[in-house]
Amino acid sequence: MFKLSGSRAVDPDEKDCLPGKSSVICDPMMNDQLLASYDYHLPPELIAQTPVTPRDSSRLLVVNSATTQVHSQFRDLTEWLLPGDLLVFNNTRVIPARLYGRKSTGAPVEILLLEEKSPFCWLALVKPGKRFTLGSQIEFADESGQIKLMATVLERDEETGGRLLKFEINSHELFWQILEQVGLIPFPPYVTESEAQPSQYQTVYAQEPGAVAAPTAGLHFTEDLLERLSQKGIGQAYLTLHVGVGTFRPVEISDITQHKMHQEWVEVPEITVNKIVETKKQGGRVIAVGTTVVRSLEGAAKVAKSEGKDGLIPFRAKTDLFIYPGYKWQVVEGMITNFHLPCSSLLMLVSALIGRERLMSLYQEAIKQKYRFYSFGDGMLILPEGKSNK
Repeated sequence: MFKLSGSRAVDPDEKDCLPGKSSVICDPMMNDQLLASYDYHLPPELIAQTPVTPRDSSRLLVVNSATTQVHSQFRDLTEWLLPGDLLVFNNTRVIPARLYGRKSTGAPVEILLLEEKSPFCWLALVKPGKRFTLGSQIEFADESGQIKLMATVLERDEETGGRLLKFEINSHELFWQILEQVGLIPFPPYVTESEAQPSQYQTVYAQEPGAVAAPTAGLHFTEDLLERLSQKGIGQAYLTLHVGVGTFRPVEISDITQHKMHQEWVEVPEITVNKIVETKKQGGRVIAVGTTVVRSLEGAAKVAKSEGKDGLIPFRAKTDLFIYPGYKWQVVEGMITNFHLPCSSLLMLVSALIGRERLMSLYQEAIKQKYRFYSFGDGMLILPEGKSNK
């Protein structure tokens, strides 16, 4: 089975700051640009292997000033937001991207869909690679053994080592239906013992298929919580960012400013732009639900600025925006997020909003209080300075 993670080369003088492996906490005064500054030790038992039930019974660490944090429950999110605030969600849907198939010779193979490059042509990681020769055909069957889908190997991708596969189908609706029959939802690489159901790795508002990983900050929301937020006058808006496998990969270069971010497809629709503009006009706060929403909104604002426009514009393209301390925020004022992997770009993004030293201190507090980490873990709410419900 594929491991959707990466590794990095380590300088000799960084041997005590391997991502997630160190037995000491790195010096809190280390430079914001130094990769080792974003490492921390996490006891393995705090890596959540299963989600809590119900979803909103997870814990929530609320940070609403430079010195204050409160231990709360996610179901009480309504107590921390104000009427007129706007929550922005990522409505991507995780696809059953892991497929087991056979060549025409009967040899078993495995693929992990990464990205649709053109209609029905997908870039995929493949295993074993030697069986995916150019022109070879792969058959995918359902549980009864009936062949439901076929693909032809078109070319090798040098960057990923994967293959470009052309599926013999001409309807996206039918393609998604068949994937549900022959594919499996790919859980994160650190979820090794999970009894979670595929539906638990989808947000309750997931709509647009295309992600190979869930926007995990949204997994805490229930239909009831969304309704209670709405009743309080807290707005809701949606965009789409199809989360790729790059979300699991650590930064691999000592000077993080030299890191090249992976690209992900984004759509920020006009209706969402209008809601954000109106929220800010009325003095409300724009709260991003997850790092993917942050990258989407800030990426759209960056494009608008490059075109000589103020604020935010509808956006439909790929983004490779890398946010780290020192970033000048354009749209997002607060965020909901999970607890992220050491040395990851996600950890750096959150540090840009709250400060690296502050964030690493909060992570140590969360570890002390035995919060659950990563995709199925607990959440953190970061609110901007100023007005608060508390």
